[in-house]
Amino acid sequence: MMKDYAHSVALCLNVKGESPDKMPNSEDTSDACSKGHEEPKDRGALADEAKSPTGKGDTIMPGLCKPGIPCSSPPRLVSMTEVLETAQDVSNMAIAHEIVINSNFQIQKMESPQNSLERKVKEIVHKAFWDSLQAQLDEKPPQYTQAIKLLQEVKESLLSLLLPGHTRLRTQINEVLDMELLEQQAKHDALDIQRLAGFVVGMMANLCAPVRDTEIKKLKGLTETVSLFREIFRVLDLMKVDMANFTMKALKPHLQQQSIQYERNKFQAFLDKQPNGLEHTTAWLKAAIEKTVNSVSPSRGNCPAAASPIVVLNQGYMNLLKWSQDTNMYPETLLMDRSRLQELQQRVDQLILVASILLVTSNMVGAAICGLPGFVDKLKQVTCALMDGLNCKLEDGLLAVSDQIHRELVKSLPVYGYSPLTNEQGVILKGQICSISQRDNVIRNLIGERIYSYLKGFLNSSSPQNGLHALPGGLAPIQAELKEIGGTFSHILHHNRMVFGPFYSSILAKLLFADGDAGMDSR
Repeated sequence: MMKDYAHSVALCLNVKGESPDKMPNSEDTSDACSKGHEEPKDRGALADEAKSPTGKGDTIMPGLCKPGIPCSSPPRLVSMTEVLETAQDVSNMAIAHEIVINSNFQIQKMESPQNSLERKVKEIVHKAFWDSLQAQLDEKPPQYTQAIKLLQEVKESLLSLLLPGHTRLRTQINEVLDMELLEQQAKHDALDIQRLAGFVVGMMANLCAPVRDTEIKKLKGLTETVSLFREIFRVLDLMKVDMANFTMKALKPHLQQQSIQYERNKFQAFLDKQPNGLEHTTAWLKAAIEKTVNSVSPSRGNCPAAASPIVVLNQGYMNLLKWSQDTNMYPETLLMDRSRLQELQQRVDQLILVASILLVTSNMVGAAICGLPGFVDKLKQVTCALMDGLNCKLEDGLLAVSDQIHRELVKSLPVYGYSPLTNEQGVILKGQICSISQRDNVIRNLIGERIYSYLKGFLNSSSPQNGLHALPGGLAPIQAELKEIGGTFSHILHHNRMVFGPFYSSILAKLLFADGDAGMDSR
Protein backbone atom coordinates (compact mmCIF):
# COMPACT_ATOMS: atom_id res chain seq x y z
CA MET A 1 0.00 0.00 0.00
CA MET A 2 2.88 2.39 0.75
CA LYS A 3 4.24 1.83 -2.74
CA ASP A 4 0.79 2.66 -4.10
CA TYR A 5 0.86 5.94 -2.16
CA ALA A 6 4.29 6.94 -3.45
CA HIS A 7 3.40 5.91 -6.99
CA SER A 8 0.15 7.88 -6.89
CA VAL A 9 1.94 11.01 -5.70
CA ALA A 10 4.51 10.68 -8.46
CA LEU A 11 1.79 10.35 -11.09
CA CYS A 12 -0.23 13.26 -9.76
CA LEU A 13 2.71 15.66 -9.80
CA ASN A 14 3.59 14.75 -13.39
CA VAL A 15 0.08 14.82 -14.88
CA LYS A 16 -1.09 18.26 -16.03
CA GLY A 17 -4.52 19.46 -16.95
CA GLU A 18 -6.35 17.87 -14.02
CA SER A 19 -8.11 19.47 -11.10
CA PRO A 20 -9.42 18.22 -7.77
CA ASP A 21 -12.73 16.40 -7.94
CA LYS A 22 -14.15 18.47 -5.11
CA MET A 23 -13.40 21.54 -3.06
CA PRO A 24 -11.35 21.03 0.11
CA ASN A 25 -13.24 20.10 3.24
CA SER A 26 -13.06 22.92 5.75
CA GLU A 27 -14.35 20.88 8.69
CA ASP A 28 -11.85 19.90 11.32
CA THR A 29 -12.31 16.23 12.09
CA SER A 30 -9.21 15.87 14.21
CA ASP A 31 -10.20 15.41 17.85
CA ALA A 32 -7.25 13.57 19.29
CA CYS A 33 -5.67 16.57 21.01
CA SER A 34 -4.76 16.17 24.62
CA LYS A 35 -5.91 18.94 26.99
CA GLY A 36 -5.27 20.25 30.45
CA HIS A 37 -1.71 18.97 31.01
CA GLU A 38 1.21 21.06 32.13
CA GLU A 39 4.60 19.86 30.98
CA PRO A 40 8.23 20.92 31.29
CA LYS A 41 9.41 23.61 28.92
CA ASP A 42 11.40 21.29 26.64
CA ARG A 43 8.50 18.93 26.24
CA GLY A 44 6.12 21.71 25.33
CA ALA A 45 8.48 23.50 22.97
CA LEU A 46 6.73 22.38 19.84
CA ALA A 47 3.38 23.46 21.23
CA ASP A 48 4.82 26.83 22.28
CA GLU A 49 6.02 27.39 18.72
CA ALA A 50 2.43 26.87 17.56
CA LYS A 51 0.99 29.65 19.73
CA SER A 52 0.19 33.01 18.20
CA PRO A 53 2.49 35.84 19.26
CA THR A 54 -0.67 37.82 20.04
CA GLY A 55 -1.65 35.37 22.75
CA LYS A 56 -5.29 35.47 21.65
CA GLY A 57 -5.61 31.83 20.90
CA ASP A 58 -4.92 32.13 17.16
CA THR A 59 -2.17 29.88 15.90
CA ILE A 60 0.46 30.23 13.22
CA MET A 61 0.64 26.45 12.98
CA PRO A 62 -1.75 23.72 14.10
CA GLY A 63 -1.81 22.41 17.64
CA LEU A 64 0.68 19.58 17.48
CA CYS A 65 -1.33 16.97 19.24
CA LYS A 66 -1.34 13.24 18.85
CA PRO A 67 -3.79 11.77 16.42
CA GLY A 68 -4.90 8.29 17.44
CA ILE A 69 -2.64 6.39 15.10
CA PRO A 70 -1.26 3.00 16.02
CA CYS A 71 2.45 2.74 15.38
CA SER A 72 2.21 -0.56 13.59
CA SER A 73 -0.22 -3.21 12.53
CA PRO A 74 0.00 -6.71 11.13
CA PRO A 75 0.05 -7.07 7.34
CA ARG A 76 -3.35 -7.48 5.76
CA LEU A 77 -4.71 -8.04 2.28
CA VAL A 78 -6.33 -5.06 0.59
CA SER A 79 -8.89 -5.17 -2.16
CA MET A 80 -8.51 -3.49 -5.53
CA THR A 81 -11.34 -1.15 -4.56
CA GLU A 82 -9.38 0.05 -1.52
CA VAL A 83 -6.28 0.57 -3.65
CA LEU A 84 -8.24 2.64 -6.19
CA GLU A 85 -9.95 4.67 -3.47
CA THR A 86 -6.61 5.39 -1.83
CA ALA A 87 -5.08 6.36 -5.17
CA GLN A 88 -7.98 8.75 -5.81
CA ASP A 89 -7.64 10.34 -2.35
CA VAL A 90 -3.89 10.76 -2.84
CA SER A 91 -4.50 12.18 -6.31
CA ASN A 92 -6.87 14.83 -4.97
CA MET A 93 -4.52 15.64 -2.09
CA ALA A 94 -1.50 15.95 -4.41
CA ILE A 95 -3.30 18.25 -6.85
CA ALA A 96 -4.60 20.50 -4.05
CA HIS A 97 -1.08 20.58 -2.58
CA GLU A 98 0.44 21.48 -5.94
CA ILE A 99 -1.99 24.37 -6.44
CA VAL A 100 -1.08 25.82 -3.03
CA ILE A 101 2.69 25.30 -3.11
CA ASN A 102 3.44 25.91 -6.80
CA SER A 103 2.81 29.58 -7.55
CA ASN A 104 3.19 28.86 -11.28
CA PHE A 105 0.76 25.95 -11.35
CA GLN A 106 -1.51 26.00 -14.40
CA ILE A 107 -3.86 23.56 -16.06
CA GLN A 108 -2.69 22.71 -19.55
CA LYS A 109 -4.50 21.16 -22.48
CA MET A 110 -3.51 17.53 -22.80
CA GLU A 111 -1.97 16.54 -26.13
CA SER A 112 -1.25 12.98 -27.22
CA PRO A 113 2.38 12.29 -28.23
CA GLN A 114 3.18 12.69 -31.90
CA ASN A 115 2.81 9.44 -33.89
CA SER A 116 1.12 7.72 -30.93
CA LEU A 117 -1.78 5.31 -31.53
CA GLU A 118 -4.11 7.51 -29.51
CA ARG A 119 -3.28 10.55 -31.63
CA LYS A 120 -3.72 8.64 -34.90
CA VAL A 121 -7.11 7.24 -33.84
CA LYS A 122 -8.22 10.71 -32.73
CA GLU A 123 -7.18 12.26 -36.05
CA ILE A 124 -9.00 9.54 -38.03
CA VAL A 125 -12.22 9.93 -36.03
CA HIS A 126 -12.15 13.73 -36.26
CA LYS A 127 -11.49 13.64 -39.99
CA ALA A 128 -14.43 11.28 -40.51
CA PHE A 129 -16.68 13.60 -38.49
CA TRP A 130 -15.73 16.76 -40.38
CA ASP A 131 -15.95 14.94 -43.74
CA SER A 132 -19.49 13.86 -42.79
CA LEU A 133 -20.40 17.47 -41.94
CA GLN A 134 -19.02 18.65 -45.28
CA ALA A 135 -21.00 15.99 -47.12
CA GLN A 136 -24.24 17.07 -45.43
CA LEU A 137 -23.67 20.73 -46.26
CA ASP A 138 -22.89 19.85 -49.92
CA GLU A 139 -26.24 18.13 -50.40
CA LYS A 140 -29.00 19.85 -52.39
CA PRO A 141 -30.74 21.10 -50.33
CA PRO A 142 -28.17 21.11 -47.49
CA GLN A 143 -28.72 18.90 -44.47
CA TYR A 144 -28.12 20.64 -41.12
CA THR A 145 -28.48 17.74 -38.68
CA GLN A 146 -24.82 17.75 -37.57
CA ALA A 147 -24.54 21.51 -37.92
CA ILE A 148 -27.39 21.99 -35.42
CA LYS A 149 -25.67 19.67 -32.94
CA LEU A 150 -22.42 21.63 -33.34
CA LEU A 151 -24.21 24.92 -32.73
CA GLN A 152 -25.74 23.44 -29.56
CA GLU A 153 -22.27 22.48 -28.30
CA VAL A 154 -20.91 25.91 -29.21
CA LYS A 155 -23.77 27.55 -27.29
CA GLU A 156 -23.05 25.44 -24.20
CA SER A 157 -19.34 26.26 -24.42
CA LEU A 158 -19.97 30.00 -24.69
CA LEU A 159 -22.39 29.93 -21.75
CA SER A 160 -19.81 28.04 -19.65
CA LEU A 161 -17.31 30.87 -20.20
CA LEU A 162 -19.64 33.56 -18.82
CA LEU A 163 -19.28 35.04 -15.36
CA PRO A 164 -22.36 35.62 -13.16
CA GLY A 165 -22.40 39.30 -14.12
CA HIS A 166 -22.54 38.69 -17.86
CA THR A 167 -26.33 38.98 -18.02
CA ARG A 168 -26.47 40.88 -21.32
CA LEU A 169 -24.11 38.49 -23.09
CA ARG A 170 -26.07 35.50 -21.79
CA THR A 171 -29.26 36.98 -23.21
CA GLN A 172 -27.63 37.60 -26.59
CA ILE A 173 -26.34 34.03 -26.82
CA ASN A 174 -29.73 32.56 -25.92
CA GLU A 175 -31.52 34.78 -28.45
CA VAL A 176 -29.19 34.24 -31.41
CA LEU A 177 -28.56 30.55 -30.72
CA ASP A 178 -32.18 29.66 -29.98
CA MET A 179 -32.10 26.00 -30.93
CA GLU A 180 -35.82 25.68 -31.62
CA LEU A 181 -35.69 28.65 -33.97
CA LEU A 182 -32.57 27.31 -35.70
CA GLU A 183 -34.22 23.93 -36.25
CA GLN A 184 -37.21 25.64 -37.85
CA GLN A 185 -34.91 27.65 -40.10
CA ALA A 186 -33.04 24.47 -41.08
CA LYS A 187 -36.31 22.75 -42.08
CA HIS A 188 -37.14 25.64 -44.42
CA ASP A 189 -33.55 25.91 -45.76
CA ALA A 190 -33.24 29.38 -44.23
CA LEU A 191 -30.35 28.71 -41.84
CA ASP A 192 -27.48 31.19 -42.33
CA ILE A 193 -24.44 29.29 -41.07
CA GLN A 194 -21.97 32.05 -41.92
CA ARG A 195 -23.97 34.67 -39.98
CA LEU A 196 -24.12 32.39 -36.94
CA ALA A 197 -20.41 31.61 -37.20
CA GLY A 198 -19.66 35.34 -37.34
CA PHE A 199 -21.74 35.91 -34.18
CA VAL A 200 -19.89 33.09 -32.41
CA VAL A 201 -16.46 34.45 -33.36
CA GLY A 202 -17.48 37.93 -32.22
CA MET A 203 -18.68 36.58 -28.88
CA MET A 204 -15.44 34.65 -28.46
CA ALA A 205 -13.52 37.88 -29.09
CA ASN A 206 -15.43 39.48 -26.19
CA LEU A 207 -14.76 36.59 -23.81
CA CYS A 208 -11.23 35.47 -24.64
CA ALA A 209 -8.06 36.37 -22.78
CA PRO A 210 -5.68 38.81 -24.53
CA VAL A 211 -3.32 35.91 -25.28
CA ARG A 212 -5.99 34.47 -27.65
CA ASP A 213 -6.42 37.63 -29.75
CA THR A 214 -4.19 36.23 -32.48
CA GLU A 215 -6.26 33.04 -32.66
CA ILE A 216 -9.49 35.07 -32.94
CA LYS A 217 -7.99 37.17 -35.73
CA LYS A 218 -7.23 33.98 -37.67
CA LEU A 219 -10.82 32.81 -37.20
CA LYS A 220 -12.13 36.03 -38.72
CA GLY A 221 -10.10 35.33 -41.84
CA LEU A 222 -11.65 31.89 -42.49
CA THR A 223 -14.56 31.61 -44.93
CA GLU A 224 -14.92 27.85 -45.50
CA THR A 225 -17.64 26.62 -43.11
CA VAL A 226 -16.16 23.29 -41.99
CA SER A 227 -12.65 24.69 -41.47
CA LEU A 228 -14.11 27.61 -39.54
CA PHE A 229 -16.10 25.39 -37.15
CA ARG A 230 -13.12 23.08 -36.65
CA GLU A 231 -10.99 26.05 -35.59
CA ILE A 232 -13.81 27.48 -33.45
CA PHE A 233 -13.89 24.28 -31.39
CA ARG A 234 -10.10 24.24 -31.08
CA VAL A 235 -9.98 27.82 -29.79
CA LEU A 236 -12.96 27.22 -27.49
CA ASP A 237 -11.03 24.36 -25.87
CA LEU A 238 -8.13 26.76 -25.23
CA MET A 239 -10.51 29.35 -23.78
CA LYS A 240 -11.97 26.75 -21.42
CA VAL A 241 -8.44 26.06 -20.12
CA ASP A 242 -7.89 29.81 -19.71
CA MET A 243 -11.15 30.11 -17.76
CA ALA A 244 -10.21 27.15 -15.55
CA ASN A 245 -6.87 28.79 -14.71
CA PHE A 246 -8.59 32.12 -14.05
CA THR A 247 -11.09 30.45 -11.72
CA MET A 248 -8.35 28.54 -9.94
CA LYS A 249 -6.36 31.74 -9.43
CA ALA A 250 -9.44 33.48 -8.03
CA LEU A 251 -10.11 30.59 -5.63
CA LYS A 252 -6.48 30.15 -4.58
CA PRO A 253 -6.70 32.31 -1.41
CA HIS A 254 -9.72 30.26 -0.28
CA LEU A 255 -7.96 27.01 -1.15
CA GLN A 256 -4.87 28.05 0.79
CA GLN A 257 -7.04 28.53 3.88
CA GLN A 258 -8.70 25.15 3.54
CA SER A 259 -5.89 23.01 2.11
CA ILE A 260 -4.18 22.35 5.46
CA GLN A 261 -7.15 20.54 6.98
CA TYR A 262 -8.04 18.99 3.61
CA GLU A 263 -4.59 17.45 3.11
CA ARG A 264 -4.45 16.31 6.73
CA ASN A 265 -7.83 14.59 6.46
CA LYS A 266 -6.89 12.85 3.22
CA PHE A 267 -3.62 11.61 4.71
CA GLN A 268 -5.45 10.43 7.82
CA ALA A 269 -7.84 8.51 5.55
CA PHE A 270 -4.80 6.82 4.02
CA LEU A 271 -3.42 5.94 7.46
CA ASP A 272 -6.78 4.49 8.49
CA LYS A 273 -6.31 1.92 5.74
CA GLN A 274 -2.54 1.55 6.25
CA PRO A 275 -1.73 2.31 9.91
CA ASN A 276 2.02 1.63 9.50
CA GLY A 277 2.23 4.15 6.63
CA LEU A 278 4.62 6.40 8.58
CA GLU A 279 7.51 3.95 8.72
CA HIS A 280 9.95 6.07 6.71
CA THR A 281 8.85 9.25 8.46
CA THR A 282 9.62 7.64 11.81
CA ALA A 283 13.08 6.59 10.62
CA TRP A 284 13.70 10.12 9.32
CA LEU A 285 12.78 11.69 12.67
CA LYS A 286 14.84 9.10 14.54
CA ALA A 287 17.90 10.09 12.50
CA ALA A 288 17.16 13.76 13.25
CA ILE A 289 17.04 12.99 16.98
CA GLU A 290 20.44 11.28 16.82
CA LYS A 291 21.92 14.25 14.95
CA THR A 292 20.43 16.72 17.43
CA VAL A 293 21.51 14.80 20.53
CA ASN A 294 25.07 14.53 19.22
CA SER A 295 25.23 18.30 18.72
CA VAL A 296 23.74 19.49 22.03
CA SER A 297 25.87 20.65 24.94
CA PRO A 298 27.29 17.79 27.01
CA SER A 299 25.77 19.41 30.08
CA ARG A 300 22.29 18.56 28.79
CA GLY A 301 23.11 14.89 28.86
CA ASN A 302 23.24 12.41 26.01
CA CYS A 303 19.56 11.47 26.08
CA PRO A 304 16.74 12.09 23.58
CA ALA A 305 14.63 14.06 26.05
CA ALA A 306 17.36 16.74 26.11
CA ALA A 307 16.33 17.71 22.57
CA SER A 308 13.43 20.05 21.90
CA PRO A 309 10.84 18.63 19.47
CA ILE A 310 10.89 21.77 17.33
CA VAL A 311 14.69 21.60 17.11
CA VAL A 312 14.50 17.94 16.11
CA LEU A 313 11.95 18.67 13.40
CA ASN A 314 14.04 21.53 11.99
CA GLN A 315 17.07 19.24 11.99
CA GLY A 316 15.04 16.67 10.08
CA TYR A 317 14.12 19.28 7.51
CA MET A 318 17.78 20.28 7.15
CA ASN A 319 18.75 16.64 6.65
CA LEU A 320 16.63 16.65 3.50
CA LEU A 321 19.22 18.96 1.88
CA LYS A 322 21.80 16.20 2.32
CA TRP A 323 19.53 13.30 1.38
CA SER A 324 20.96 10.48 -0.73
CA GLN A 325 19.32 10.59 -4.16
CA ASP A 326 19.59 6.82 -4.48
CA THR A 327 17.48 5.84 -1.47
CA ASN A 328 13.74 5.20 -1.72
CA MET A 329 13.18 5.65 2.04
CA TYR A 330 11.87 9.21 1.71
CA PRO A 331 9.51 10.43 4.48
CA GLU A 332 5.92 9.70 3.46
CA THR A 333 4.80 13.13 4.65
CA LEU A 334 7.19 14.83 2.20
CA LEU A 335 6.71 12.71 -0.90
CA MET A 336 4.64 15.37 -2.63
CA ASP A 337 7.52 17.85 -2.28
CA ARG A 338 10.35 15.43 -3.00
CA SER A 339 11.13 16.74 -6.49
CA ARG A 340 11.11 20.36 -5.27
CA LEU A 341 13.38 19.57 -2.31
CA GLN A 342 15.76 17.55 -4.47
CA GLU A 343 16.03 20.47 -6.87
CA LEU A 344 16.86 22.77 -3.94
CA GLN A 345 19.42 20.23 -2.75
CA GLN A 346 21.14 20.25 -6.14
CA ARG A 347 21.19 24.05 -6.19
CA VAL A 348 22.69 24.15 -2.68
CA ASP A 349 25.38 21.63 -3.66
CA GLN A 350 26.26 23.80 -6.67
CA LEU A 351 26.37 26.98 -4.58
CA ILE A 352 28.74 25.29 -2.11
CA LEU A 353 31.14 24.62 -4.97
CA VAL A 354 30.76 28.10 -6.46
CA ALA A 355 31.31 29.87 -3.13
CA SER A 356 34.31 27.64 -2.37
CA ILE A 357 35.90 28.43 -5.73
CA LEU A 358 35.36 32.16 -5.28
CA LEU A 359 36.79 32.05 -1.75
CA VAL A 360 39.91 30.22 -2.93
CA THR A 361 40.34 32.74 -5.75
CA SER A 362 39.85 35.68 -3.37
CA ASN A 363 42.50 34.34 -1.00
CA MET A 364 44.91 33.98 -3.88
CA VAL A 365 44.54 37.36 -5.59
CA GLY A 366 43.65 39.42 -2.49
CA ALA A 367 40.49 40.88 -1.01
CA ALA A 368 41.22 44.33 -2.49
CA ILE A 369 41.08 42.99 -6.03
CA CYS A 370 37.92 40.99 -5.38
CA GLY A 371 36.33 44.16 -3.99
CA LEU A 372 36.49 45.83 -7.40
CA PRO A 373 33.03 46.44 -8.90
CA GLY A 374 31.93 43.59 -11.14
CA PHE A 375 35.12 41.53 -10.71
CA VAL A 376 33.65 38.80 -8.48
CA ASP A 377 30.39 38.82 -10.44
CA LYS A 378 32.32 38.07 -13.61
CA LEU A 379 34.17 35.18 -11.97
CA LYS A 380 30.90 33.93 -10.53
CA GLN A 381 29.24 34.07 -13.94
CA VAL A 382 32.06 32.06 -15.49
CA THR A 383 32.01 29.51 -12.67
CA CYS A 384 28.23 29.04 -12.72
CA ALA A 385 28.20 28.66 -16.49
CA LEU A 386 30.75 25.85 -16.33
CA MET A 387 29.21 24.14 -13.29
CA ASP A 388 25.61 24.34 -14.51
CA GLY A 389 24.43 21.02 -15.91
CA LEU A 390 27.79 19.38 -15.28
CA ASN A 391 27.73 15.98 -17.01
CA CYS A 392 31.31 14.91 -16.38
CA LYS A 393 33.11 13.93 -13.19
CA LEU A 394 33.42 16.69 -10.60
CA GLU A 395 37.20 16.52 -10.81
CA ASP A 396 37.12 17.14 -14.58
CA GLY A 397 34.59 19.94 -14.16
CA LEU A 398 36.71 21.71 -11.54
CA LEU A 399 39.77 21.35 -13.74
CA ALA A 400 37.92 23.15 -16.55
CA VAL A 401 36.78 25.82 -14.09
CA SER A 402 40.30 26.34 -12.76
CA ASP A 403 41.66 26.78 -16.29
CA GLN A 404 38.98 29.30 -17.21
CA ILE A 405 39.38 31.30 -13.98
CA HIS A 406 43.14 31.37 -14.48
CA ARG A 407 42.64 32.78 -17.98
CA GLU A 408 40.20 35.39 -16.67
CA LEU A 409 42.68 36.48 -14.01
CA VAL A 410 45.54 36.69 -16.47
CA LYS A 411 43.39 38.87 -18.72
CA SER A 412 41.70 41.02 -16.05
CA LEU A 413 44.38 41.77 -13.44
CA PRO A 414 46.50 44.04 -15.70
CA VAL A 415 43.35 45.89 -16.77
CA TYR A 416 42.72 46.88 -13.14
CA GLY A 417 46.35 47.85 -12.63
CA TYR A 418 47.48 44.74 -10.73
CA SER A 419 50.42 42.45 -11.44
CA PRO A 420 49.53 39.25 -13.29
CA LEU A 421 49.74 35.90 -11.56
CA THR A 422 53.10 34.16 -11.63
CA ASN A 423 53.34 30.63 -12.99
CA GLU A 424 53.74 29.32 -9.45
CA GLN A 425 50.63 31.18 -8.26
CA GLY A 426 48.68 29.83 -11.24
CA VAL A 427 49.64 26.25 -10.42
CA ILE A 428 48.71 26.71 -6.74
CA LEU A 429 45.37 28.29 -7.66
CA LYS A 430 44.46 25.46 -10.02
CA GLY A 431 45.51 22.88 -7.47
CA GLN A 432 43.40 24.45 -4.70
CA ILE A 433 40.33 24.68 -6.94
CA CYS A 434 40.69 21.06 -8.06
CA SER A 435 41.09 19.91 -4.45
CA ILE A 436 37.56 21.16 -3.73
CA SER A 437 36.32 17.91 -5.30
CA GLN A 438 37.48 16.06 -2.18
CA ARG A 439 34.78 15.52 0.43
CA ASP A 440 37.13 16.39 3.29
CA ASN A 441 38.28 19.66 1.73
CA VAL A 442 38.45 22.23 4.54
CA ILE A 443 37.11 25.18 2.53
CA ARG A 444 34.30 23.15 0.99
CA ASN A 445 33.18 21.86 4.39
CA LEU A 446 33.44 25.35 5.94
CA ILE A 447 31.34 26.92 3.20
CA GLY A 448 28.84 24.05 3.41
CA GLU A 449 28.40 24.49 7.16
CA ARG A 450 27.87 28.24 6.75
CA ILE A 451 25.30 27.77 3.97
CA TYR A 452 23.34 25.17 5.96
CA SER A 453 23.47 27.41 9.03
CA TYR A 454 22.13 30.34 7.02
CA LEU A 455 19.32 28.28 5.47
CA LYS A 456 18.40 26.86 8.88
CA GLY A 457 17.80 30.41 10.01
CA PHE A 458 14.87 30.60 7.58
CA LEU A 459 13.17 27.78 9.50
CA ASN A 460 13.68 29.54 12.83
CA SER A 461 12.73 33.03 11.67
CA SER A 462 9.22 34.35 12.34
CA SER A 463 9.36 36.06 8.93
CA PRO A 464 11.46 33.65 6.86
CA GLN A 465 10.72 35.41 3.58
CA ASN A 466 12.61 38.49 4.78
CA GLY A 467 15.87 36.63 5.42
CA LEU A 468 17.04 39.26 7.92
CA HIS A 469 19.41 36.99 9.84
CA ALA A 470 23.13 37.66 9.43
CA LEU A 471 24.92 36.33 6.37
CA PRO A 472 28.02 34.31 7.30
CA GLY A 473 31.38 35.37 5.87
CA GLY A 474 32.35 34.20 2.40
CA LEU A 475 28.76 33.95 1.16
CA ALA A 476 28.25 37.52 -0.08
CA PRO A 477 28.69 36.61 -3.79
CA ILE A 478 25.80 34.10 -3.58
CA GLN A 479 23.55 36.01 -1.17
CA ALA A 480 20.75 36.57 -3.70
CA GLU A 481 20.63 32.88 -4.62
CA LEU A 482 20.64 31.82 -0.96
CA LYS A 483 17.75 34.16 -0.12
CA GLU A 484 15.70 32.72 -2.97
CA ILE A 485 16.44 29.14 -1.92
CA GLY A 486 15.78 29.94 1.74
CA GLY A 487 12.43 31.54 0.94
CA THR A 488 11.31 28.57 -1.17
CA PHE A 489 12.62 26.09 1.40
CA SER A 490 10.78 27.74 4.28
CA HIS A 491 7.57 28.10 2.26
CA ILE A 492 7.46 24.38 1.46
CA LEU A 493 8.30 23.26 4.98
CA HIS A 494 6.05 25.74 6.76
CA HIS A 495 3.09 24.27 4.88
CA ASN A 496 4.36 20.76 5.62
CA ARG A 497 4.61 21.56 9.34
CA MET A 498 1.09 22.98 9.34
CA VAL A 499 -0.38 19.90 7.64
CA PHE A 500 1.56 17.09 9.29
CA GLY A 501 2.40 18.65 12.66
CA PRO A 502 0.03 16.35 14.61
CA PHE A 503 1.60 13.25 13.06
CA TYR A 504 5.12 14.47 13.86
CA SER A 505 3.99 15.23 17.41
CA SER A 506 2.76 11.68 17.93
CA ILE A 507 5.97 10.15 16.62
CA LEU A 508 8.27 12.47 18.56
CA ALA A 509 6.31 11.83 21.76
CA LYS A 510 7.16 8.14 21.49
CA LEU A 511 10.78 8.69 20.46
CA LEU A 512 11.75 11.52 22.82
CA PHE A 513 9.93 10.78 26.04
CA ALA A 514 9.79 7.55 27.98
CA ASP A 515 6.22 8.16 29.12
CA GLY A 516 5.10 8.52 25.51
CA ASP A 517 3.57 11.97 26.02
CA ALA A 518 5.20 15.11 24.70
CA GLY A 519 2.70 17.31 26.52
CA MET A 520 1.83 19.11 23.29
CA ASP A 521 -1.64 20.47 23.79
CA SER A 522 -3.53 22.39 21.15
CA ARG A 523 -4.21 25.57 23.04
